[in-house]
Amino acid sequence: LGSLRLYPKRGEYQLNAVQVLPAGEGLQALQYKQLRSRLENEGLFDLERKQLPPHPQIIAVVTSPTAAAWGDIQRTLKQRYPGLQVLLSGAIVQGDLAPASIVKALKRVERDDRAELVIVARGGGATEDLSCFNDERVVRAIAECDRPVVTGIGHQRDESLADLVADFSAHTPTAAAEAVVPDSQQLQENLHRCKMGLLESVKERWSIEQKQQKQRQEAFLTAIEERFAEERDRLQQLKLYLSNFPDRALTLQRIFSHQELLKEKLSALNPQAVLDRGYAVIRNQAGVIIRNPWDLDGEVELIVQLATGQLNVKVTEIPKVDDKKARDE
Repeated sequence: LGSLRLYPKRGEYQLNAVQVLPAGEGLQALQYKQLRSRLENEGLFDLERKQLPPHPQIIAVVTSPTAAAWGDIQRTLKQRYPGLQVLLSGAIVQGDLAPASIVKALKRVERDDRAELVIVARGGGATEDLSCFNDERVVRAIAECDRPVVTGIGHQRDESLADLVADFSAHTPTAAAEAVVPDSQQLQENLHRCKMGLLESVKERWSIEQKQQKQRQEAFLTAIEERFAEERDRLQQLKLYLSNFPDRALTLQRIFSHQELLKEKLSALNPQAVLDRGYAVIRNQAGVIIRNPWDLDGEVELIVQLATGQLNVKVTEIPKVDDKKARDE
């Protein structure tokens, strides 16, 4: 900014500067681009991130104890998640000593080993004030931290290398505090809705169960009635059968009488019955029944079948008779 004077005779210009502003790509911007490209090639900006705990109980904050960011974070965490334990690891967050101080604060959190995650925060400011978060030492310390790191640096328009390497990046310290813990009031409302939804679900399920139970009862009663109807029909058939039983009984009696008559005839025809009366059956050794003495020839052995048992006899003499007369008789 200034004034311009022209000397026409000599063809010269004279510039009286009041204020000089840098323009174009300066040395700091060039160094930033080179460092960013190198870290990106190393994979420090890859999207693989540590998982943020859903309900942390202890959180560490790396920031200046006198900065407004520390007060904003405390107030936000207290409002959103009462009972949370917040640890401060103080650090210088502006100037030449800031990178080493931030790295030292992160290592302090690691040694303490109580916090479940870390918030690295600083309020807004000029670009030069936030340059410490583009320092390679700070970026590598965040990348090597064992626990998740959330950054809340500057304003929404600001983006540092620390934001790129962090597990989660928020635009402001307050937004970082909101990102690491849920809203307890919202949780209570969600819990209430869940309870109401569960209650409605239980009521609906109970109603369905009642309907199903009623249907089962009706089906059971229907099945019993059908069974009763079947048994009544069967009983009616039995009654009809019993009413006709006398006629059937007379027929059966006749059948039994005829059976006894047949038994008597069979008993009379039974050879054993004849033997029981004192008779005997004579057979030769081949089992042929001997009816006439002239069927024997000389001395032979015979088998005499009695009512109980048998006798083996030997014929020694056969009386001579007139064969023709005997046959005639």
